[in-house]
Amino acid sequence: MRLILSHMRRCVEDYNMIQPGDKIAVGVSGGKDSLALLYAMAKLKEFYPAPFELHAITVHPGPEEMDFTPVAALCQELGVEYHLVQTEIFHIIFDCRKEKNPCSMCAKMRRGAMHNALKELGINKVALGHHFDDAVETFFLSLFYEGRLSCFQPVTYLDRTGITQIRPLLYCGEGTLRNAAARYRLPVVHNPCPADGNTRRQEVKELIARLSKDYPKLKDYVFGAMQRLPLPEWGPVENSHGIKRYGADHEADQET
Repeated sequence: MRLILSHMRRCVEDYNMIQPGDKIAVGVSGGKDSLALLYAMAKLKEFYPAPFELHAITVHPGPEEMDFTPVAALCQELGVEYHLVQTEIFHIIFDCRKEKNPCSMCAKMRRGAMHNALKELGINKVALGHHFDDAVETFFLSLFYEGRLSCFQPVTYLDRTGITQIRPLLYCGEGTLRNAAARYRLPVVHNPCPADGNTRRQEVKELIARLSKDYPKLKDYVFGAMQRLPLPEWGPVENSHGIKRYGADHEADQET
């Protein structure tokens, strides 16, 4: 957790993600990444110089077997207010619409439900669990399937809703988060989605893993290139010493 907090604080400061008085909700899907983010944000709140209010919010997609009671218990343990939004997203996508490519529609519906709940709660920022590996995979997905150099942004202001999305885990590798979830026994909720593991993202993840055997620094170089180009909003702001920093220092990030 010290390693995650170190990477996360650096990312937060590099992209000026948190301002004093922010009301931030962690988007908790029940996966290892969002739970690790929740845990780390609760710890960061204890010492970060800019005071902020922290919540957790889950958009329940509908299946009864997805039990978020242990997540609620974790939030109580961390002193974080928890909000569970019930939806019928799975039923609409798989039973009613019978979508052949459900991921995009699911993401839009979950995002809409979350933004509506955030506005009702008066929350101005949402922290998402996208990490270092997610960013590299998204870059390749955009290149391979859209023919453009693109990726989600570290900080995104949504003018239609007035909500700002932040991604504090961008300097943390997936292996580190997986290890943290196991070490701290975070209550990961199984996702019964039939499309899980059969997506373009999974194909790209496996391709990167194969390439990384011959080019061990591939992900680091791609991530650094996104900052140095930079892609829109990917150039880090100057820190207190007037120095722009690049990369995530993954030499010290031992992943398994």
